[in-house]
Amino acid sequence: MAEGVLTGLARWPVKSLGGEALEAARLDWRGVGGDRAYALLDLREGREGRWLTIRQAPRMLAWSAAYPEAPDDRLDPADPPPPSLRAPDGREWGWDDPGLGQALAGDLGVAVRRHRDLGGQQDLKASVLVTTEASRLALEQALGRPVGLRRFRTNLHLELDAPAFAEQGWAGGRLQVGEVALDLLNPCIRCVIPTRDPDDLSRWPELLRWLHRRNGALFGVNARVVAPGRVRVGDRATVTEPAVPSPPRASTDWDVAPRGGVGGSSPAPQSNRGAT
Repeated sequence: MAEGVLTGLARWPVKSLGGEALEAARLDWRGVGGDRAYALLDLREGREGRWLTIRQAPRMLAWSAAYPEAPDDRLDPADPPPPSLRAPDGREWGWDDPGLGQALAGDLGVAVRRHRDLGGQQDLKASVLVTTEASRLALEQALGRPVGLRRFRTNLHLELDAPAFAEQGWAGGRLQVGEVALDLLNPCIRCVIPTRDPDDLSRWPELLRWLHRRNGALFGVNARVVAPGRVRVGDRATVTEPAVPSPPRASTDWDVAPRGGVGGSSPAPQSNRGAT
């Protein structure tokens, strides 16, 4: 068993855009309320209907999204309101603003369609990404420079009495934080997205090289809510590890396109992906 506290909480209203740090949130079967409820769909030939992500358009990181009308745990996971987007020049856009599509296309260089899915649009269906401070600090010390959590697009960040990268053996265990219980799935395999600085978009390939060489490209662990409720920064967190620790095995049931909902499409092929 590992014990500690929830020290960081975040959601990402629009897939692959910057998100918002929270003090409290409601979680249900979808994950963190409002997390990736919105996305941009690629309209280019050959990619029509697929999610546009940082991998195809790195400038998405220069945009951010938030729910100013429903801050923290005031957001209802079953009905997240339209988000507000902040452009790189600081201009605020409403999700339904008729000029937003042109502004996005002009900055990203890709024509897009806005998409809402109340089931959430995480790469790994209905999931929550959990990271630990011990692992972040170990990575930072190994690389010799600061490693910010926003690179990894984490949802729940925990400070526990567990060693670095212990979470890679938690598959099959259970996390209790605040009112919420989550089943711990598999460690998250990382793609190139964490190599992009979310502030200046510069690349840091050594980060991913180190993870590949030393840690099987893994950072963080995916989880799924089994008992909904509220969480708040400072809540006690307890990890009950599986009776027989499992060897690290990355999740593989990732999607690359919407799974239905308004303007959705059929299920997409599966592949290994990191959090977008």
